[in-house]
Amino acid sequence: MTKLSAGKPAPLGAHYEGNGVNFTLFSANAERVELCIFDDEGNEQRYDLPARSGDVWHGFLEKARPGLRYGYRVHGPWDPAAGHRFNPNKLLIDPCARRVDGDAIDHDLFHGGFDSADPHNNAAIAPKSVVVNEAFDWEDDAPPRNPWGKTVIYEAHVKGLTYLHPDIPEAIRGTYRALGHPVMIAYFKRLGITALELLPVAHFASEPRLQRLGLSNYWGYNPLAMFALDPRYANNPDRALQEFCEAVKALHQAGIEVILDIVLNHSAEVDLEGPTFSLRGIDNRSYYWIRDNGDYANWTGCGNTLNLSHPGVVEYAHQCLRHWVDTYHIDGFRFDLATVMGRTPHFDPCAPLFEAIKNDPVLSAVKLIAEPWDVGEGGYQVGNFPPLFAEWNDHFRDASRRFWLAKDISLGRFATRFAGSGDVFRRSGRLPAASINLVTAHDGFTLRDCVCFNHKHNEANGEENRDGTNNNHSNNHGTEGLGGSLYVIERRRDSVHALLVTLLLSQGTPMLLAGDEQGHSQHGNNNAYCQDNALTWLDWKKANDGLTTFVATLIHLRQQVPALTQNAWWEEGDGNVSWLNKDARPLSVQEWEHGVGRLQILLSDRFLITLNNTDKVTEIVLPDGEWRAVPPFAGEDNPVVVAVWHGPAHGVCVFRRS
Repeated sequence: MTKLSAGKPAPLGAHYEGNGVNFTLFSANAERVELCIFDDEGNEQRYDLPARSGDVWHGFLEKARPGLRYGYRVHGPWDPAAGHRFNPNKLLIDPCARRVDGDAIDHDLFHGGFDSADPHNNAAIAPKSVVVNEAFDWEDDAPPRNPWGKTVIYEAHVKGLTYLHPDIPEAIRGTYRALGHPVMIAYFKRLGITALELLPVAHFASEPRLQRLGLSNYWGYNPLAMFALDPRYANNPDRALQEFCEAVKALHQAGIEVILDIVLNHSAEVDLEGPTFSLRGIDNRSYYWIRDNGDYANWTGCGNTLNLSHPGVVEYAHQCLRHWVDTYHIDGFRFDLATVMGRTPHFDPCAPLFEAIKNDPVLSAVKLIAEPWDVGEGGYQVGNFPPLFAEWNDHFRDASRRFWLAKDISLGRFATRFAGSGDVFRRSGRLPAASINLVTAHDGFTLRDCVCFNHKHNEANGEENRDGTNNNHSNNHGTEGLGGSLYVIERRRDSVHALLVTLLLSQGTPMLLAGDEQGHSQHGNNNAYCQDNALTWLDWKKANDGLTTFVATLIHLRQQVPALTQNAWWEEGDGNVSWLNKDARPLSVQEWEHGVGRLQILLSDRFLITLNNTDKVTEIVLPDGEWRAVPPFAGEDNPVVVAVWHGPAHGVCVFRRS
């Protein structure tokens, strides 16, 4: 290999160009950048990046090829009080590396220093960046572009979804390949979901604290390299890119979109006590929000917060998103702790990264979903994201649980959530699909646990049950745990059915947590982020097939209701919705505010949802017409015409007008 030439300042990262590799690195405050190349024996060769364009350092290494292992040593001031923590003794991962080899282990050599820079070289144990050939034959692959009004999201973990699936070849269970296996494609089609939303697949690390406890970060919300596909879910790590692309391609052929959960809010470097892997040593002051004393603004609860108002970091995040769409044909993103994306430092819906996404013709065309909060001051921003974004709607989650399980909210508040939460989202031209309706998610109780536990049981997480929320709005129906009398079990089944009907037949975009359709339990653990074991893996042999059929039938029913699929706000008298009492009359003000939990919701003048969340059987008079119960509440050829529904306690039913 020869001396580096100047190369080009864009794009960010290491790019193979046929005759060599172009390297670029953003650092506004560095004084010198060394590219470090490693051979198969671990021998290191260093090159100065010879050119700087603005704040991007760059160089071209002739004859370098994919598979090359590399890292950076970045020189600059050690001035912690000012936020500068340069230490060329530490080998650093390229923030834009497309692949990372090696583990981010808990080791003193990764600490950059306290009062002075740590003098010890960590190259022997440091993860290495790898140059990747990103070519893949996509053939005629095209994004499904499922309309928002037809979208049903299925949130799943790559490993946990298939690791115990008996009908998938053992060698590929829990991998990217399994996602596109015909068995899983058939299952997704059976369910009727239109989008598979995956917990993070960008390369992540386990926090040092977890490693010391003998645990690991299972969920993946601790990013090490945000451009790199994590190899731990590959059947063959050397073919991770190909395997993931093949899965996306197979899902697209089945009409299913792929949405990635992405963590553009903090990094695995944690707090000042944490390791130096990458950003801290490249340009701590630029990449992170730094307080006046040099410490991190911890608006994420993870020790640090990315500064996504800095122009160089905005470009880094922008290129990261483009990379996942361009290289992997991703159809959308769910942004973890997305308020961070809009911090300037106060939340601004016109923040630089939001504007960059809006002005990008590719990114503005994919599905964008915000988790609209972080833990900093002013961090709760539900309803305040710019129009391109949909948002997780915790109002819907809490109202659904409270209506059916706690029974402490009014019909009016429940109806507002059922109708797309227009009080929250109907602004700036946003449509009902902006409300991502959820009853459960990866973070919290599973649906089964919502009806089996009054209290969290997180002892296995090693934090003496202090972690996870205490505000679950759950109801164990009289017995804590999965067991109970036949009466308790039936009550729980009714509550599960009621919550699923509420989720899947309400206005907005429903998101189903993988496993809820099978009766999966985490035994009361509502924060199972560090449980990579049978607690979180779906046990397909124990799946409740009847419940799966119930969910699938509801999803297919949803697609037949224009009021739910047309993605337009319901207006008075437009025929989309009528709210009726048990006597088929419009609800009075008194009933809206203080009435008991009996309600009829007439959608598109043809579909009638009847709800009874009281403890007694109730006769509910249906509106004029011939009404037949529809699957999953009756057989497909149900000949019975019903005028009065004898609504069981805590019961629901759906009818179609003949």
